Amino acid sequence: MTAQKDISPPFELLLKVFLPFAGGYFLSYLYRTVNAIISPDLVREFSLGPDDLGLLTSSYFLAFALFQLPLGILLDRYGPRRVNASLLMIAASGAAFFGLSQSLPGLIVARALIGLGVSGCLMSSMKVFTLWFPLNRLATLNGWLLSCGGLGALAASKPAEALLRITDWHSMFLLLAALTFAAAGAIFLIVPERQAPQAPQSLMQSLKSLPPILRNANFWRLGLLAIAGQGVAMSLQSLWIAPWLKDVVGLPRADIGNHLLMIALGMIVGAALWGVVADWLSHRGVDTVKVVLGGVGANLVILLLLALGVKVGTLFLMFALTLFSQVLPLIYAVLSKEFPLELSGRVISTLNFLVFLSAFAVQWGTGLIINLWPVEAGRYAAAGYGTAFGVCVVLLFVPYVLLLQSRRPAASPR
Repeated sequence: MTAQKDISPPFELLLKVFLPFAGGYFLSYLYRTVNAIISPDLVREFSLGPDDLGLLTSSYFLAFALFQLPLGILLDRYGPRRVNASLLMIAASGAAFFGLSQSLPGLIVARALIGLGVSGCLMSSMKVFTLWFPLNRLATLNGWLLSCGGLGALAASKPAEALLRITDWHSMFLLLAALTFAAAGAIFLIVPERQAPQAPQSLMQSLKSLPPILRNANFWRLGLLAIAGQGVAMSLQSLWIAPWLKDVVGLPRADIGNHLLMIALGMIVGAALWGVVADWLSHRGVDTVKVVLGGVGANLVILLLLALGVKVGTLFLMFALTLFSQVLPLIYAVLSKEFPLELSGRVISTLNFLVFLSAFAVQWGTGLIINLWPVEAGRYAAAGYGTAFGVCVVLLFVPYVLLLQSRRPAASPR
C-alpha cells in the first residue's frame, strides 16, 4: 500500500496565485472602509450634509451590487486572472479620480468606479483557487483570504489615521491608486493562466435560474436576515460609526482610529471564529441557525446601546459589534444546502447582490435620516444618529423575529 501523497499547496503557487489575488482583496476592503476615517475631511472640504456623505460612500455598494450578476459569466468566459486584473485597473482609475476630484459629483462617480473595480476580488479569488489548488485546501485558503480582507479594514483604521498626520486624503488616494495599479499588474503578469473545464453560461441561462430561487420561501426566511444584517453592518462599519464617535461620543480622530482598529480586529476574529464554533456545535447536534440567532441577538443589543447614545465602553462595543456581525455569513452556507448543487453558486451570488443593495440603501438612508436634524457647530445631531440607528435595530429585529418564529416546532395535535 502506497503512502498518501502530500497535496498541500506548493509554496511557489502560494506566491504566484494566492498572494496577488489576496493583495487585491486586501485593497477592496481598505477602499470599503477608508471613508470612515476621512469623512471629517470630506465634510469640511465639500460642506457635505449627512445625506451627501451617505450617498457618496454608498455609491461603492451600488456599483458593487449591480456588477455581481454579470461577474460570474465573465469569470467563466474569460477567467479570474484577466477579469480581476481588468477590474482592478478600473478601481485604480477611480481612486486616482477620487483623489483629484474637486466636487461632490466627481467624488460619487469616482467612488462608484472603485466599487465596480473591486467587485470581483472575492469571487475571482475563490474561483482561481479552485483552478490551481487541491479541493481539500480550499477552506483554508478561503479563510486566509477573508483574513486579508480584515487586514485591509485594519489598514483603513489606525494606519490610515497615522498617514493623514503627514499628508492629506488626496495624496493618500493617489498612493492607493498606484498600489492598485501594481496589484492589477501583479495578477495579470505573475498569475499563470488556466481555463475552467466547463463551458461558460450565458446571461439568459443565468437569469432563467433566478425565479425558482426567488420563489423559494427558505431563501427569504434565511436570506432576509443576512440582507438586513449585513446591510446594517457594512453601512455602520464603513462609514457611520466614525462620525457617530466624533459627534455623539466626542472623540478626536486619533481615538476614532483606535476604535476603527477594534472594529477591524473584531471582524478578523469573528471571521476565523464563527465557522469553527458552528462546526464544533454541529457535531454535537446544535443547528447552525441557532448559532446565527445567538450572534444576531447579541448584535441587536449592541446596536440598541449605540442608538441610545451610550458613551462608555465604546472600544469594547466596537469590537463586539463586528465580532457578532460576522456570524451572518454562516447563512450563506446554510442557504446553499437548501438548493440543488447546480444552483448553489447562483443562490450565493443572488444573495450577495441583495446584500450589497441593502448596504447601499441603509448607508444612504441613514444619512437621509440624520439630515432631518440641523447641523450644530459642525456636528450632526445626536438625535439624528439615535433615530437612524434605531431604524437599523428595527430593520434587523424584524427578520430576526420572523426566523425565530419559523424555527419553533409546531404544536402537536391533541
